[in-house]
Amino acid sequence: MSVPSTMYASVLTGPKRVELESRPVPSPGAGGVLIKVTAVGVCGSDTHFFESGAVGDIVVRDHVVLGHETAGEIVAVGAGVDASRVGTRVAVEPQTPCRACRFCKRGAYHLCPSIRFFGAWPVDGSFAEFVIVDADFAHEIPSAMTDEQGALAEPVSVAIHAARRAGVTAGARVLITGAGPIGVLTAQVAKAFGAVEVVISDPIAKRRDFARARGADEVIDSAGDGLARFDQYFDIYIDASGSAQAIRAALPTIVRGGIAVLVGMGGNQLDVPVAMLQHREITLTGTFRYVNTWPTEIDLISRGIVDTSGIVTGRYGLDGVEDALMKAKTDPEAIKTMIIPALTAA
Repeated sequence: MSVPSTMYASVLTGPKRVELESRPVPSPGAGGVLIKVTAVGVCGSDTHFFESGAVGDIVVRDHVVLGHETAGEIVAVGAGVDASRVGTRVAVEPQTPCRACRFCKRGAYHLCPSIRFFGAWPVDGSFAEFVIVDADFAHEIPSAMTDEQGALAEPVSVAIHAARRAGVTAGARVLITGAGPIGVLTAQVAKAFGAVEVVISDPIAKRRDFARARGADEVIDSAGDGLARFDQYFDIYIDASGSAQAIRAALPTIVRGGIAVLVGMGGNQLDVPVAMLQHREITLTGTFRYVNTWPTEIDLISRGIVDTSGIVTGRYGLDGVEDALMKAKTDPEAIKTMIIPALTAA
C-alpha cells in the first residue's frame, strides 16, 4: 500500500483531555517496521493515565499517545528487516527491552530497568493510524485470527503470565476475583493449563454471566458472603480486580502452601493478614506485564481454546478515545472497548 505522509493520533494533552492531532507518519529505523494500526484495545492502565496521570511510579509529564493492545499490518520495513514482511498481519508486543542487561540475558526482559513500553510516558502508544515496532516484537498472526483478536493477544498475554506466575497445573483449583476481560481470559487460560475448577467472583451480574458462559465452573457475587464456604479450598488465587476488599476476602480461601497473584491495578498500599500468610506459608506475589507469551497466546486464540467472542462491547474511532477510555466506568455492562482507526470521522 502507499503510505501517506501524515496521520491522525489521539494525544493525551492534559488531565482528562485527549486531542486528535495530525502528525507525520514515522519512518522505521534499523530493525523496525511501520505498522498500519487496525485495532487497539482500551486497557485499564490507559484509563488510569487519562484520569490521574500516573500508573504506579510511571507519571505522565508531557503529551503522550496512549494505547498498547495493538494489531495491524506491516506496511514498511527498516534496514535489516526482510522486505517480504510487508503485508503481514501482526499482533504487537508493546515493549522494547535493552536486550543487554542481566534480566534480558536471563530471559526476563519484561523486568529490564531500561524497558520502553507503548503508551507509558515518554513512549507514544498506538492510538494512532501508524506506529513503529521492533520487527521481532511484531508477531505474525494467522488468517484464522481477526484484527480484534490480534489486539486481544495482549490481555491474553497478561493472563498467561499470571497463570505461569501462579503455577497453574493439572488438577489445580483456582479462584479469580474480577470478571472483567483479564479475569475472564485468565479463567480460560487456567483451564487450558489444566485447572480442574475455576471460580470467579464479581459484583456485576452481567459480568458473572459472561464469565459463566466462557468456562467458569461457578460465579459468585462478591457483594455477598459466597466465599465464606471456601475456607482453605483453593490452591491458587488470582486477583484481576485491584480491589483491596476483594483481595482481603479471598485470602482465607487459599490452602496451606497456596499461591496468591495480584494482577489488577488498585491502590499503592494493601493491608494483608500477615500471620495467616506466615502460618499457611502462602506465597503472595504480583505480575509485571508479561514475558515470552506471544506464541502461546496466538496459538490459544487461533485454535479457539481461548474464546474471545463477545468480549468487545464497544468500538470507537480515534476521535472517540475520551469516551472509550471511560466506557468501562460509565457503563457497568461494558466489558472491552476497542479503538478502530478506520472508524475515525475526522
